[in-house]
Amino acid sequence: MPDFEYKVEQFADLRILRYQIPNFNDLPLQKKLYIYYLSEAALCGRDIIWDQNNEYNLWLRRCMDLMYTLIPKDDKEFARFEELYKRILFSNGIHHHYSTEKLTAEFDKQKLHNWLELLSNDQIEQLGFKKLSELKTLLSQLLFDKTFISKRVCQDDGIDLIQRSANNFYKDLSQVEVERFYNSRMNEADKAPISHGLNSRLVKTDDGLKEETWCVGNKYTCSIEQIVFWLKKASGVSENKQQKQVIKLLCDYYESGSLTTFDEYSIEWLKENDGDIDFINGFIEVYGDPLGFKATWESLVNVTDKEETKKAALISENAQWFESHSPVMDKHRKEKVTGVSMKVINAIMLGGDCYPASPLGINLPNAEWIRELHGSKAVSLQNISQAYEMASLSSGVIEEFAFDEEEITLHKQYGSIADNLHTHLHECVGHGSGKLESGVRSDALKAYGSVIEEARADLFGLYFMADEKMLELNLVPSMDVAKAQYNAYIRNGLMVQMARINIGANIEQTHMRNRQLVAKWVMQKGMEQNTIQQVTKDGKNYFVINDYKELRRLFGLLLKEVQRIKSQGDYDAAKDLVEHYGVKVDPLLHKEVKERYGQLNVAPYSGFLNPKLELIKDDKENIINVEVSYKESFLEQMQRYNKEYGFENAATCGF
Repeated sequence: MPDFEYKVEQFADLRILRYQIPNFNDLPLQKKLYIYYLSEAALCGRDIIWDQNNEYNLWLRRCMDLMYTLIPKDDKEFARFEELYKRILFSNGIHHHYSTEKLTAEFDKQKLHNWLELLSNDQIEQLGFKKLSELKTLLSQLLFDKTFISKRVCQDDGIDLIQRSANNFYKDLSQVEVERFYNSRMNEADKAPISHGLNSRLVKTDDGLKEETWCVGNKYTCSIEQIVFWLKKASGVSENKQQKQVIKLLCDYYESGSLTTFDEYSIEWLKENDGDIDFINGFIEVYGDPLGFKATWESLVNVTDKEETKKAALISENAQWFESHSPVMDKHRKEKVTGVSMKVINAIMLGGDCYPASPLGINLPNAEWIRELHGSKAVSLQNISQAYEMASLSSGVIEEFAFDEEEITLHKQYGSIADNLHTHLHECVGHGSGKLESGVRSDALKAYGSVIEEARADLFGLYFMADEKMLELNLVPSMDVAKAQYNAYIRNGLMVQMARINIGANIEQTHMRNRQLVAKWVMQKGMEQNTIQQVTKDGKNYFVINDYKELRRLFGLLLKEVQRIKSQGDYDAAKDLVEHYGVKVDPLLHKEVKERYGQLNVAPYSGFLNPKLELIKDDKENIINVEVSYKESFLEQMQRYNKEYGFENAATCGF
């Protein structure tokens, strides 16, 4: 598809892209059906992530959907309403998908009240109110009051992260109460420790604290029943027996809520490497909980890119070499690396916390004990990376922030290869490396655990991509690939990513903290040798690497310390490292970056529309094909999903 349109539209700070599924039409019908059923399961959890993000989100979505149909399109303020509506749809709720700060309206509050007057009494009741005045009060508070549910995830070094975070993982609880509750359930002697709290909301009742488990017959049952239905349909057309076993255990987990069953499923999922099609579906990542207990719901359906996987497999096949040569303390290395696999995949359907903002790579499962005993499975999303690359070719960002033509040329020649290689190393051997010391719990670093883990994986990739082993394995055509990535990492970590932050704000998002932490640490530690130099040219600031070899050595030193922090559960050291290097930004440089980036008219964040899969039937209602199309607009897809997968709207998820 040479004329494939990757760019769809741009609004606010968001750019909407498409990705395409290579060779989908060439797949046999059974595989297409397997993909279709898994994709339906991926979309059926849509309401879960909305409700997890904030208890008002599902109600707000219903309200905004209705208002969008009622407001006259020729109203002068309609464009501002539409932009806010789109931003909320993109973010799966009222908080920005990346910064987690609350989105607020830019139109007049009185205008909102005038629009609400267009609602009928029946519509007002459908939204849960008997009086229009009460509806006006709540909606005004949600859209205009910046102090009300102001941040979805608070990770700053302050008092009570739970009470200041607006997510829906806890109800009427303090941080002390939450930590006490889960600390009492941890058994340090367990060889197979349960990830307590992963799939539940913790609430305070008259009888004490209670977990509302997310499973069939309990919270989110309407959505989960649909997920299970489509998973069982998928099982009937799966590629092999192991896939059937994986789906059976996942359904058992959804039906029981048992985290022991989830661990059994995770282990069996690791064993399935023969099929072309794989998927993720469940409560997995804990970035949305400042304490790292609760997992957001996500799903990804994918097909293996066989040619790219052959290259990436070289990394997993040499996982023991990477572990043995890691610059960390001997006691923090795994004696024997097992079960590490690496695949390059093409995304087919994104769901939950993977949609519309998609990851570029994934390494699962997250449970440390499973990683150590059974290994991990790492994937890199080829068609997502390709879509980013194709959309960025004409953005002008590299030309604006790279120091000179040599740096620009290096990036254009090797930037794509470098970024893919770093992702492979990060996901496969980075996350899969190292081990905890005896008695150290995986949650010991609390709010700083996710940042430390991402820094660890990034540093692992940065350190090894400049190793001669890359040439030996034929993974790079030249060691200049590492130089291109080092340039890009420092440029992004110290400058470009600032374009995503509001003036005066700190860095809150995990991956952004990680990148600045790494870049700022090596910059400061390399000052005496002038390893990285801040240079002013034509009134603009740039960062120039003077000694790539010394920079690699510094990456190794920081990796050693970050691994020590994780392996020993050194909370104080983690806090000091993150707060000192990863949170604060230079206000003057920040202002400059915002101005320079703004002149490019490029949105700093991107997300994706899913392809639309449709069953094709003959005149006897037999399924004869599954067709893929890429025609939907952003609003068409979002509104269709709201209607077709809005299972929890009338259920038990009200505030």
